[in-house]
Amino acid sequence: MAFTDRARIIVSSGKGGDGHVSFRREKFVPAGGPDGGDGGNGGDVIFEVDEGQNTLEDFRHVRKYAAQAGQDGGTRRCSGRNGESIVLKVPEGTVIKDAGSGRVIADMSGERRRYVLLRGGHGGNGNQHYATSTMQAPKYAQSGQPARSIELLLELKVIADVGLVGFPNVGKSTLLSMVSNAKPKIANYHFTTLNPILGVVDLPDAPGFVMADIPGLIEGAAEGVGLGHQFLAHIERTKVLVHVVDAAGSEGRDPVEDIEAINRELAAYSIGLSEKKQIIVANKYDLIPEGDDPVRRIREKYEPLGIRVFAVSAATGDGIRELLYYISGVLASMPHTVMTYDQEFDPETELILTEDDFTVSYDEENKEYFVSGAKVERMLGYTNLNSEKGFLYFQKFLESNGILDALRELGMQEGDTVRIFGHSFEYYE
Repeated sequence: MAFTDRARIIVSSGKGGDGHVSFRREKFVPAGGPDGGDGGNGGDVIFEVDEGQNTLEDFRHVRKYAAQAGQDGGTRRCSGRNGESIVLKVPEGTVIKDAGSGRVIADMSGERRRYVLLRGGHGGNGNQHYATSTMQAPKYAQSGQPARSIELLLELKVIADVGLVGFPNVGKSTLLSMVSNAKPKIANYHFTTLNPILGVVDLPDAPGFVMADIPGLIEGAAEGVGLGHQFLAHIERTKVLVHVVDAAGSEGRDPVEDIEAINRELAAYSIGLSEKKQIIVANKYDLIPEGDDPVRRIREKYEPLGIRVFAVSAATGDGIRELLYYISGVLASMPHTVMTYDQEFDPETELILTEDDFTVSYDEENKEYFVSGAKVERMLGYTNLNSEKGFLYFQKFLESNGILDALRELGMQEGDTVRIFGHSFEYYE
């Protein structure tokens, strides 16, 4: 299975069921009242962390996900069934973003294991709710609230205490395979020909930690060269960066120049990355030619900056023990928290309903006009029509949203009656 750390999907909540218009029709009840039932609520879109998942691969094959709509109301005050919610399982560390703006909606890590991203539309009221002393046979019901859709960008950012960084082939994978003695706890992530690996480091008499082998970086990674952005994203949550460098220069590169090049990429991608606690591991120490001492040059440059330098050989194990206990001690002095991303986009408040904001109709039998729609209902929910200020706001709302124009086009004239969710008004120019 190919490792996938990014995916774009479209999710939709369920539409609320429409309220029903009906009247009691019983043999010995000649003037039965309204008995239209309410519509059911639409299903929600829910995300949950699945501990058994470690990729977003499944979301590459299916891009659209929708919750079930609520059932319409029925006769005899029967309410429609609620629509079933859809639950999407994602790996821990998945960051959910609004694809259009790139803003964070939810970070599925830390204490957040479940998140309701979109709530389904409320079911509409049946006509049983609109009977009054003057209107005993209302012939209208409330429509269910519409479904809402959003395109999402899912990004998996590995959660680890320590991130191994460095150029390709400097020995990061060898180092991790040697120090991670709990082999079943290592998960392989296939990144084409590169293999990011998450491993658990156990120490007999000190706290263990999780270490991630980030695929080899190249210059230009911060600008997206190769798969640079994907790789760099995985180390954003780490507390400590262990910078592995080929001290022997076995591929013809200078180790000090390598460290500077990688640090430039970290700083270019994120200021936070360059400010993380860093440890330098001068690997392949056993292969350094006689007469050369690159480790001394590295120490002279970086230890005055507070960056500890370890000379090790991942192949032989020399220097590894001291390195691991130092890392454990550094982590023990840090807060035991998982870095999470704050919400920047709330679908509940920022998504615009996709259906018409209002509808107008005319009841020929009762000679009345009707206005309905989610936008109008929301307005009535926070407007006090019994106050002068509230009633003026109500009239301006009808005018500014084109509702009065729509009623006039339908034929409304002065003196006609207009009903809006149980409220009755007479129209005057």
